[in-house]
Parts: sequence; C-alpha cells; structure tokens
Amino acid sequence: MPFKPRRLCSCGKIVSTGELCACQIKRKAETDRRRPNANDRGYDSAWSKARRAFLDKHPHCVMCGKPAVVVDHKTPHRGDRTKFWDKSNWQPLCAHHHNSTKQSLERSK
Repeated sequence: MPFKPRRLCSCGKIVSTGELCACQIKRKAETDRRRPNANDRGYDSAWSKARRAFLDKHPHCVMCGKPAVVVDHKTPHRGDRTKFWDKSNWQPLCAHHHNSTKQSLERSK
C-alpha cells in the first residue's frame, strides 16, 4: 500500500504528511487568540441575510459550478466596511475552492 513520505517542517523537525508540527500548532493558537471573533469582523445577522440572498441568486461556485455555500470577498476586505458590503466584490464558492484554492491565491499575493 503506497504512503506519503514524511516532510520537513520549517523549524527543521520531520513530521508525518497531513499532521502539524508542534511549532505550527503553537503559531496557529497565537494567531487565533489575536484574531477578532466573527461578529467583530462583521459576520453578524445582517451578513447572514445578505449572504443567503446572494447565494439564492448565485447558487453555483464560480470556479467549478458545484453548489456554492460560501460568499467570498474577491479582494480581502481586511476590516474595511465599504469593501465588506460591496456586492461587486462578492463571489459564490463551494467549500473546497474557498478553503483551498482561494486561500492559496491570497497567500501568494
């Protein structure tokens, strides 16, 4: 049965593919502690209503055509309320493309 080889973490430790190194777990926990909660970032009941209405009008992922479950901001709003509510900056995505492809694109910028 084939298996994936272990990988080298940026800290120099060897870890199994698909697992996080202790340094990555610590870094993620620190980042999560500093990040405002979803409500403070604008994802409140007004967003839920707008999101639902947008997905009703745009039910398919713009990348693959599967059912969309996420309204993504094409350009990250970074707390800018004008960008947050600019509907021309919204796009429907399936969970896969929002959580993988789009995140990779944003990290590479």
